[in-house]
Amino acid sequence: MYIKVNGKDYEVPAGLTVSQMLDFFKINKDHVAIERNKEIVPKKDWENILICEGDIFEIVTFVGGG
Repeated sequence: MYIKVNGKDYEVPAGLTVSQMLDFFKINKDHVAIERNKEIVPKKDWENILICEGDIFEIVTFVGGG
């Protein structure tokens, strides 16, 4: 199925959860925030929410500094 992540189209396997999608893209889960279809996805829900055809994700990585 096809989704959009940070403005780019990708084909991903059907049936992935948000957490599995991060694994698919090899994204470290420790320091990211996820928006799905313009709504924030709480980290506690990543294991339970299935991604759907046409979903649009923005994934932001936190960067520390001083």
